[in-house]
Amino acid sequence: MARITVERHDNGLAHVVLNHPERHNAIDWEMLSSLARISKELKSDRTLRAVVIRGEGPSFCSGLDFPRFTKTPARLVQAFSKLPVTKTNIFQEACWGWRSLPVPVIAVLHGRCYGGGIQIALGADFRFTTPECEFSVLEAKWGLIPDMSGTVALRELIGIDQAKLLTMTGRMITAAEAHRIGLVTEVFDDPLAEAEKLAAELTLRSPDSVAAGKSLLQQNWVDTEASALARERRLQVLIMAGKNFREAMRANFAKVAPTFKSRSPLL
Repeated sequence: MARITVERHDNGLAHVVLNHPERHNAIDWEMLSSLARISKELKSDRTLRAVVIRGEGPSFCSGLDFPRFTKTPARLVQAFSKLPVTKTNIFQEACWGWRSLPVPVIAVLHGRCYGGGIQIALGADFRFTTPECEFSVLEAKWGLIPDMSGTVALRELIGIDQAKLLTMTGRMITAAEAHRIGLVTEVFDDPLAEAEKLAAELTLRSPDSVAAGKSLLQQNWVDTEASALARERRLQVLIMAGKNFREAMRANFAKVAPTFKSRSPLL
């Protein structure tokens, strides 16, 4: 059984489904490599408009399947090397790859969201959770630190004191607490329905402006003012040179729904 399945919908939405339910979607080698591979495959699809990441069974993801990884120590050490053509190793790419997608990514969380599971969720643009979901930076339990890109994403979301508390203690927190500190976006009784509703709303906007907006904010959030302002100018010029900008203008003046083309290859 494939550890990750991809369900495509006619409206440009893709569901990426963690499919190891009998172990609460614990991450093994197959799931790890599939997450890294699938994000790259989806990135090249210019008809894609949004991605929902969710988990089958009782949990979103309970973190790394440590017994599986410790059986192959040589492979584990090798995997910590940086990938040849990226800034990440495979553990980081499995989570960071979702940030590099030029479309919105929404993580739908329930049950357990521990360790590597939190870091996958942090790779998404939005995190919608059920009220009963539990969260933990569980690496502390094993005497480790989060090492799947989570610390880079955390600095954009929560205060450094809260990040230190989670990382050093590994304590369990509720969905309400996760929302209070900014770890998740919203708490819903049916987060999947809300994720699909948001995805549908985003498809009403130009795929070029959505892609550029995601890239702009992710890079500018931690960049210098000069670089951030230059990036604003550069991306706006690329958008205004494209067909989707002209379509948005036409539709607004005509007071009709726009019909957008595929995302620009420049974005």
